[in-house]
Amino acid sequence: MSNGELDLHRLLATLHPKLRDGEFVFVTFPRADDKLQSAIGACMRDAVGTFMEEEGFTMIVPADCGALPADIPRSGPQRMVTLECHSSLEAVGLTYRVSERLASLSISCNVVAAYYHDHLFISADKAAAAVHALRALQAEAEAEAQRACAG
Repeated sequence: MSNGELDLHRLLATLHPKLRDGEFVFVTFPRADDKLQSAIGACMRDAVGTFMEEEGFTMIVPADCGALPADIPRSGPQRMVTLECHSSLEAVGLTYRVSERLASLSISCNVVAAYYHDHLFISADKAAAAVHALRALQAEAEAEAQRACAG
């Protein structure tokens, strides 16, 4: 069992979404392409996330990573928003509530859950709106907690 908060109400009241500097892209390297190993190694130093899939090796790297070959498939520019609450890996509902709020505003997000925090990758042009929406979600949860304590 991981450390971290399990209670959804406390998690929402302490979201503290933080927009990180820089832009990122998701890239994929075919599994069987040995000639790309040097590019993978060069990008690995700056990668903020990796995942092995059947189709290839996915990395999340700074958009300005100069070691990326031009022909590597990549996403559009993404901004990273870190939810600074320390959520447990066993917490239920946080990803749902966050993605539900963003979806209601037509904001897509890719969630990466790490040991301490959840990180959202959001299209660069919608990142500020996403942070605003998540701060509103946090404020609503804080107000609900205060009402529960007062009542």
